[in-house]
Amino acid sequence: MSSFFDQLRRMEKPPLLEKYFEPDATVENMSLEKLRAFQLEALGMVVTRAFRRSEFYRAKLMAAQVVPEDIEELEDVSRLPFTTKDELRQDPWITLACFKDDIALVHVATGTTSGKEIYVPWTWQDFYLNELTPALPYLVDVRPGDICLNALPYEMSSSGLAFHKVFMSGCRATVIPAGKAGAYSTPEKTVRVMQDLKPTIIITTPSYSMALAEAAVSIGFDLGTLPLRRVWLTGEGCSFAFRERVERIWGTKANFYYGSLEGGGMGVECDHHRGYHIPMSHVLVEIVDPSTDRVLEPGEIGEIVVTCLLRWDTPLIRYRTQDLGYTDPDICTCGVALPRLFLRGRQVDQVKIGQVEFSPFYLEEFLMRLPEVGNWYEFVVPPGASTLKVRVEIAPGVEKSPGLAERLASQMEFSVGVPCAFELVESIRRPKSKTIRVVKE
Repeated sequence: MSSFFDQLRRMEKPPLLEKYFEPDATVENMSLEKLRAFQLEALGMVVTRAFRRSEFYRAKLMAAQVVPEDIEELEDVSRLPFTTKDELRQDPWITLACFKDDIALVHVATGTTSGKEIYVPWTWQDFYLNELTPALPYLVDVRPGDICLNALPYEMSSSGLAFHKVFMSGCRATVIPAGKAGAYSTPEKTVRVMQDLKPTIIITTPSYSMALAEAAVSIGFDLGTLPLRRVWLTGEGCSFAFRERVERIWGTKANFYYGSLEGGGMGVECDHHRGYHIPMSHVLVEIVDPSTDRVLEPGEIGEIVVTCLLRWDTPLIRYRTQDLGYTDPDICTCGVALPRLFLRGRQVDQVKIGQVEFSPFYLEEFLMRLPEVGNWYEFVVPPGASTLKVRVEIAPGVEKSPGLAERLASQMEFSVGVPCAFELVESIRRPKSKTIRVVKE
């Protein structure tokens, strides 16, 4: 056993990463020209390895009449076939480009899009050495001395362990593996841990940040006494208005992080809150038309497609996330030149009222601007709906006066332009997994 750990300690970064990512260099201050050169070389390596070592990808590339040598410039990625969720569900080991004995870790999808489980195997080198080599110290502002409360799920899902790795091994910070509403990590116990250990960083989902805040109120703990520098929100999308509520309750800045089990990290928000910076060191992101598969230009909304550049042993090429968004190549006001990604929700969660389709984030933005509305809600949208039904808890201290539901419906209808109806309820169930905001009853 000792020889195994000795071998891990002696492992060196692959030549490609040594070439582009010097010890003191960060992705944020690299030129886009150099990052694009890295992406092209990494893409070629990923495709070559997949073609030679993965039966699944070799068959797909041959069917598309593409060989690795056809990738001569970055735009040639559009010649490669897509990878879909249904394909990944066929076999837990379908993407392997290494020996099965080399796999050190297997993550399992949360299952929010239904269907069979999706498995993502990792080798130790891909998970630790490759993923942690390109640093993002400005965007992921976690430092030695920070105490990070990780309130994301650790069970099967990638989210808890992935950030555990980044904060502890990448940032050299202290991590509290609180988990998210598991067998031991109830909201009340998590709040008591916060009281004792005084975290400076908290990472959780938008909805669970509210559940923790409610638990703090229930035991009389003032969140304002925590020495927080930042809350990270991930695992679920939310609107700017919902984020503002989180910031008011927790008394600190809250930044978004976008990723998935399959694609890893695809976007990191800076303190200026002007979109997710795409980590070009880790992923190649495209926006494609879901109907025609045409690659779209910046500013055009389409499906987010990701190719992992540092997953060499279990490649993921042109993966269709089923998330919608658009990109903006202009330099952010924070000064980081990495292009930015803007999310518009999941394809399956788009809310259709009559002939008009809405992003749930768009609707939530207006809903959370209504002070009488609490932090828990559902959009109830049966097939063929002509009215947007909103089921909500009212805010603490607000009384159910006659006409409140009608008044809220009128204000919401004025904002979104479609008929609305409000159902005021005492309580909406607090989910232990991802919160479902769109209910198609």
